[in-house]
Amino acid sequence: MKTVLPVGFHKLHKNQFFNLQFNRWYSEGFTRLDELRKAATSIKTMADNKRVFSSLAEEALRENRLKNAAFYYRAAEFLTNPTDPNKSRLYDCFHDTFYQAFQDDNIQRYKVPYEAGFLSAMLLPPEGEKKGTVMIHGGFDSFIEEFYGIWKLFSEDGYEVIAFEGPGQGEPLHKYHLPFDHAWEKPVSAILDFFGLADVTILGISMGGYWCLRAAAFEKRIKRVIVFPPLLDWLESTGGGIRALIDWMMNHEGLMRAQIRMKMKAPAMEHVVNHTLFITQKDDLLDVVRWELAMNKEFLHSEMVDQDVLLLASERDSFQPPVLYQKQWKALTHARSIHGHMFTEAEQASHHCAIGNM
Repeated sequence: MKTVLPVGFHKLHKNQFFNLQFNRWYSEGFTRLDELRKAATSIKTMADNKRVFSSLAEEALRENRLKNAAFYYRAAEFLTNPTDPNKSRLYDCFHDTFYQAFQDDNIQRYKVPYEAGFLSAMLLPPEGEKKGTVMIHGGFDSFIEEFYGIWKLFSEDGYEVIAFEGPGQGEPLHKYHLPFDHAWEKPVSAILDFFGLADVTILGISMGGYWCLRAAAFEKRIKRVIVFPPLLDWLESTGGGIRALIDWMMNHEGLMRAQIRMKMKAPAMEHVVNHTLFITQKDDLLDVVRWELAMNKEFLHSEMVDQDVLLLASERDSFQPPVLYQKQWKALTHARSIHGHMFTEAEQASHHCAIGNM
């Protein structure tokens, strides 16, 4: 049977951040909408999220609904504080249940040597005649397994899929404690070397839209780049005065830390701060700002990208807004070709990463 992903962005939670995540779990194809609706009524805090989704996962396990169970474990792990010992346990529950649920699929798993540990990769062979190879990776807080429905669509359409996690992501982070590195060409080159690839399309999802372009600037075995969505520079979507203000506050460290703690009262910012410290293996709140500022247009080197580029964005994306799509297009001054699409509310794909119609 061909893979079919759900379509529709729903009002599941009154908090915008929680609502986006609930829709994320639904859009990825392996949860039940009625169970998500019920869960939303009981979740007001991060602790609630862990408790409620853990319970849903255990219920699904008892009923032998392994695919549902895996993705409920993922939802529980997602907002669990990295300092909570349950986070590692929930990751293991997700990982083990996922591969048990899909054991009859033709998933080939690999560990790719990298620095003091390993990168993780899954390969899906093409169905029918091979059209090409697509390398795919996620972004700030995703696992390769959670987008499996999308990988399957590529495979079913005749593409060899190699989905991988780099340092600071998924298994390389949880099991080998490899901290994040914005120089994404390094893990990409390791994957290309391991599989002996010389002509690939790379797809970067969410913040991965920044890292895949950075990799393409330096790794010319990449021939085509799909950016979903562009980021370019965190400060390019703000007013000019913000950059100067941040520079000033970074010279007043106590004030900056207090400002970050105040903003962490919002669930979205609490997640961003906690997860950034986790993937960088740091413990100073200022390292969160340093990490974000390091994702800038100078380090990206858009002018060195000379491949074919497809830019994909969503008109109501609050994380990587459309202005970054427009600025990224202009920055690709030497691309062989540029195409783009802005997903809309009419397509039910107007939110970050087209959640609602992935």
